[in-house]
Order: sequence, then structure tokens, then C-alpha cells
Amino acid sequence: MRALADGEFRTETTYLNTASYGLPPQRGLTAVQDVLREWSAGRATPADQDDRVDVLRDRFAALLSGATAADVAVGSSVGALIGPVAAGLPAGAEVLVAEGDFASVPNPFRYRGDLRVRSVPLAELVDRVRPGTALVAVSLTQSADGRTVDRAALRAATHAHGARLLYDATQAAGWLPLTFADADYWVCATFKWLLGARSVSLLAAAPEAAADLRPVGPGWYAAQDRWTEIYAPERLADTTRRFDDTPDWLGVVAAVAGLDVVHETTVDAIHAHDLALATRFRKGLTDLDLTPVPGDSPIVAIPGAASANDRLAAAGVIASARAGGLRFSFHLHNTAEDVDRALDVLAR
Repeated sequence: MRALADGEFRTETTYLNTASYGLPPQRGLTAVQDVLREWSAGRATPADQDDRVDVLRDRFAALLSGATAADVAVGSSVGALIGPVAAGLPAGAEVLVAEGDFASVPNPFRYRGDLRVRSVPLAELVDRVRPGTALVAVSLTQSADGRTVDRAALRAATHAHGARLLYDATQAAGWLPLTFADADYWVCATFKWLLGARSVSLLAAAPEAAADLRPVGPGWYAAQDRWTEIYAPERLADTTRRFDDTPDWLGVVAAVAGLDVVHETTVDAIHAHDLALATRFRKGLTDLDLTPVPGDSPIVAIPGAASANDRLAAAGVIASARAGGLRFSFHLHNTAEDVDRALDVLAR
């Protein structure tokens, strides 16, 4: 199986670690270098790329079937963008989270101090939603081991009990087809499967859901007309953009380039490619008498095998140790040869 987006990636290792950090496409590197060159020469500033922010909103909205650019806010991190969701909840509200989820999801609720945060096993999440639950917040695909939530079942449960639903799509967007109506809030970092920049994350919320949120420390960039109200802002934007933070324009340039590659390749094609590689790898692990965490995602984890990570790295196979396990992740730049190379090193 060949790589997708040929010519965009130039790796010197067998890189199976997109779940930690996606590889930047060549067009992204070139675009950032062009901006830096003009900036360092005194001919421009990074803010000259401000028009790319709205392009980024549009590109992300296109990943969420049914969303529009007006539904998207830009920030620096997932935790910071969850902040307005946490701030908008009344004191004593119950937030249901998954045990072992990535810390950026539960922390904004846990450390507000006056919310009831209830943590349950991921497999029980659907059944543990109850009438008193105000919000369910969970990573759609789990960082540690790739398990993916049953979206239809969880949405039905939250609707049945009048709860809002927040997904962190950082480990899903870019390979998994997504529908905006499947959750009330979507947050996503761009530096993994979207091939973007570590400094850029996104929040998407429809107007009726965004109305429940409370801006946390809004800056100049969240104003309705940010450039004319820069010294005396009179009002925040009347769309989800009121939750914007001042963007890293260089990161935005990189993120747009990465999303362009994803859209040109198509999420459907990436989904089929990534899962085919993960399936090949899972079968190979079984042949080696190794048992991966069950699941259907391009993230494949082997419990208890973290100690093998250094040996893999020494052989040029880049995976990651997470939660005591050994985690591999397969994306559009990977090939069947990459799968077989990792299996060969593990077999030694």
C-alpha cells in the first residue's frame, strides 16, 4: 500500500507517531518560510497573514458536515478553548468525563472548583449519563489507546437526558468523517492528524450551543470589528468568533496548508488508507502473539509494552510510550512497508 499525498512528506524514519505530532507537509514548511523571509527582511509582519484565519475557519468547518466558518473560534490550545464551556456552567453542575482521558478535557472542569466532575470508564459512558448530567466531555478517539466513542449512542443518551456534549476531536479529525450535529461543542488541536501547528487549536459551536458559553479573558481579537475597536472595543463578535484568542499567524499559515492536504486527499480516502494499515498491523501483532487494545482506529496500542519504545527508536521506528503501553499511529504518509518494518523490529 502506497502513501497518500506523494511528495508532501520527506521522512528519514519509519514514522508511526502522528498521535503525538503530525508531520508537516512540504507546502506548509514552504509557506511558513516565505512569511519568515518577508518578516525578517522588514517587508511584512506575521499579521499580514490575518486573512488566513478566516480561511482556517472555513477549512475546519468543512471537516464538520453541517458547520460553517461562523461557528468556529481560533485559539492556542484545547484546554483554553474548553474554558468558555466550563465557565458557562452553573455552580454544582455535573460534568461526566471518561477515566484515563487526555488531561486537557477534564481539567478545565475539575479545576474550576465548584462543579461535580464524575469520572467513569469509557465503555460505561453512554449508560452513565443521567437526568442530572449537564455536560458530557470526552475525547472522541482516546489518545492513549485509540478507542473511539459510539457517537450515535452517546448523542442519543445526551439528548434523552438534556445534557450538552463536547468532543475533543484532536485524535479523530483528519481521518474520521465527522458531523457537526453529533455534538454541541467540538475542540481540536491542529498539530496531529490535521498536519498543522502546535500553536493552533479550534472550537466549533452552533449559535444555540455557543449562547451557553462565557468568554474567559476576551482580548482584542474577539471584538466584533477587531481592527477598528483595537483600543476601545465596544462589543464582542456576535458569532462563535467571540471566543477567539489572538492567533499565532505563522501557525495559522501552517495549519491551513495541512488542512488543504487533508481536503485534497479527502477524509474518506485517508480513513480507508489509515484503517487498512492499522488492520494489517493488528493482524501482524496477533501473529506475534501480541494483543493490541481492541478498536477500529489508526491508533494501535499494545498494553504493557512501553519498554520496547527505545529499541524501536534505535531501529528508526518512531512510536510512543503512553499509559504503560506502546502506541503506534498510521496516517496518510505511511505505507505497508512501514507496517512490516515495525513488525519486523518487534519480532526480534
